[in-house]
Amino acid sequence: MPPHPHRPPELAWQVFRGSDVVRRGLLTRHQLRGASWIRLRQDVYADARLDRDHALACRAALLRLPPGTLLAGPSAAYLHGVEHAAGFRDDVHVLLPATVRADAQPGVRVHQAPSLPERIGLVIPAATAACSAGITSDRDGPAIGRWSTTSGQDGSATGLNRAVTATATADRAAVGGEPGLPSGPGRLLRTEPAVCAWETAVWSDPVRAVGIVDTLLRMGTVSRTDLAGVADRNAGRPGGRRARWVFGLADPGAQSPSESHLRVRLVLAGLPRPVAQHPVRGPSGLVLHPALAWPEFRVAVEHDGQWHVDPDQLHRDRQRLDQLVAAGWLVLHVTGRRLHREFPALVREIRAALVARGWRP
Repeated sequence: MPPHPHRPPELAWQVFRGSDVVRRGLLTRHQLRGASWIRLRQDVYADARLDRDHALACRAALLRLPPGTLLAGPSAAYLHGVEHAAGFRDDVHVLLPATVRADAQPGVRVHQAPSLPERIGLVIPAATAACSAGITSDRDGPAIGRWSTTSGQDGSATGLNRAVTATATADRAAVGGEPGLPSGPGRLLRTEPAVCAWETAVWSDPVRAVGIVDTLLRMGTVSRTDLAGVADRNAGRPGGRRARWVFGLADPGAQSPSESHLRVRLVLAGLPRPVAQHPVRGPSGLVLHPALAWPEFRVAVEHDGQWHVDPDQLHRDRQRLDQLVAAGWLVLHVTGRRLHREFPALVREIRAALVARGWRP
């Protein structure tokens, strides 16, 4: 039988090293196996009431990584509000300075920053950063090869490495202090949105990466100008061309990750690039926005998610279909099953529809 739940107030809502709390007498090893706690990874535990999300996975990973480690790529995108960027069981992506090493651990993908980040725009000189971003440098002069943080009036933190890092932002979260117990509000340092978009484009599958970048654009967290700038600054790094290609496929009009994934997969299958949420005025004057459209050929694709099984929504969908057909559009419907199990057949159908409307491969 598991022991009776026991939760010292010092550990409420916290993530911590099990060996540390045992050494300090807050819990016994037997109590750690109780219902109050969840084991996240070797020697890392958390209050079982915490949400099982990617933020929790990040907090757990940071406890076994060097101080000041930056969360990056899809993990940073999640912390910037892209909920589909990563889940509780997905790998945590982190960025370390070039001269810092960390022991390998399951579920953590460690990436090294360039040895001379100033040259490719990962960091900028302190004076320039302070003028352009209102950030002041660390008075103690951070050592080469480590990140440090300074806090502004709003409580935000910024990573440093010989210069003020223009790519790090912070969020309040109790992540447990050194050597494993909370000593005040912790920081989930992560690369800033445009940089994490670049990292995601380079590190992730392109279909998934475009979906994440689409959402960052739709949320207004980044702009196309931001993406172009980070692509220019990192043009000489490995993956620079890939990032530009992914950014070129991005479209802020996509309303869901599944729509983004469908659009990219159709392009990769050799079809012309569709437009997300293209406005179409129906005979009644109602303006409709099909999920994907080829306006030149008046062909549209609607993606049916689970919510479309609702009777009222189904009725509205049929009205939309009638309006699109009356406006001279050929409309094809894609279900989740067809997308995942019958994609080659789906591509053939859309290709045939486009060819019938005048497209020449």
